Amino acid sequence: MTRTVVIALERFLPDARRIADALGADVLPYGPDAFRAAFAGYSRIVALMSAGIAVRGIAPLLTEKWRDPAVVVVGPDLRYAVPVVGGHHGGNDLARELAALGIEAVITTATETRGRESVEGIAARTGYDVVNRDSTRAVNAAILDGDVPLYAVTGPGIVVAGPAVSLLVREGEYIVGIGCRKGVGATEVAGAVRQALTEAGIAEGEVLVYATTTQKRGEEGLLRAVADLGGNLVFLDDETLNAQEAPSPSRASLIGLSGVAEPAALAASKRKVLVLAKQTYGGVTVAIAR
Repeated sequence: MTRTVVIALERFLPDARRIADALGADVLPYGPDAFRAAFAGYSRIVALMSAGIAVRGIAPLLTEKWRDPAVVVVGPDLRYAVPVVGGHHGGNDLARELAALGIEAVITTATETRGRESVEGIAARTGYDVVNRDSTRAVNAAILDGDVPLYAVTGPGIVVAGPAVSLLVREGEYIVGIGCRKGVGATEVAGAVRQALTEAGIAEGEVLVYATTTQKRGEEGLLRAVADLGGNLVFLDDETLNAQEAPSPSRASLIGLSGVAEPAALAASKRKVLVLAKQTYGGVTVAIAR
């Protein structure tokens, strides 16, 4: 199935098919459940109708910008394409694609109207994903005011990022949360992670990042294991971990935390869904979220 769909009222279906042909998209006739079906099955939506109809149709379905599909409204006269949802998440690019049909893209996101690139745009262009997504508002605001430095860590390393620093890593779907006893060896950690991934049916290449507590920054076995796995390890502070509800009981209360593996996996995940509850393998605990 294509990622894109064009929704149109019956009278506009011929134009909808022309747009769909240009985009390699599906066509869906407008009806009471059209937007609900599109939200469930597509990541990009072109609404060929008045903005009022589209906005009323999508309003009850919106959750948060990182999960909602991009929605672009095209007027019945085919003059303008206006991203109304997800400008930084595919909407602006979708509107620009319609220029091939003579439809002018109307871009309203602040960074782009100033001729600057957003954090989300940089991530998409370079094939990376944003781990700490709450950071993008502050970073994009800073981009409006001037140049924001970009630091590249190409090899094994430790990055401790503040709330106004966006951390970009290679794209992936899953977050692996790891807790471990002090002094654990790299072989034991890597073995535990691989066993957990196997049990969950997840390939190592599908992992976005590995996550743990800042209290484990000096744990050499953990650092070496994630490097051996070819992954990125992020350290989350106590406040971030304790803000997550830990589904399973944990001995992490001894270090002032509600948990480590599950809260870390959930805190850095996109969908906040636990796909593998905390599992214990010797001195290592692993949980996986998406």
